[in-house]
Amino acid sequence: MASHDGSNKRAFLGRLQRSRPKRQETTQAARDFRKIATPSEALLWRALRNHQLDGSRFRRQHPIGPFVTDFCCPDHRLIVEVDGGIHSQQVEQDRQRQLMLEAQGYRFLRPTAEDMEQNLPSILSQIRAALREPHTTPQ
Repeated sequence: MASHDGSNKRAFLGRLQRSRPKRQETTQAARDFRKIATPSEALLWRALRNHQLDGSRFRRQHPIGPFVTDFCCPDHRLIVEVDGGIHSQQVEQDRQRQLMLEAQGYRFLRPTAEDMEQNLPSILSQIRAALREPHTTPQ
């Protein structure tokens, strides 16, 4: 299909800038992203899927409004975004997106792809700690 360098995500984010996608478009983009996981995303998914991390349910490439998050645990309002090469090219867009999702009560962890591949146990410990932190749902 496409390379694993984030070029498909980059193309989608470019379209997102030009027009606010409808729910169906965002859902389809999330489905497409699930087919082309980066190596670091695939590594983390193997550790999170099927409630393996402290019984918490994570969703991969989860749509929230017009955005698609790498990993989301809705019950704990926690988003884990694996920052790879594409993120260095869209720092401001990522910041705006994060602010919008935080306003909806979500919390973020942003491990780098390099950290994910070199020190997965440490990343999983950080996720566990975030899952134990209290969270609030905006009213």
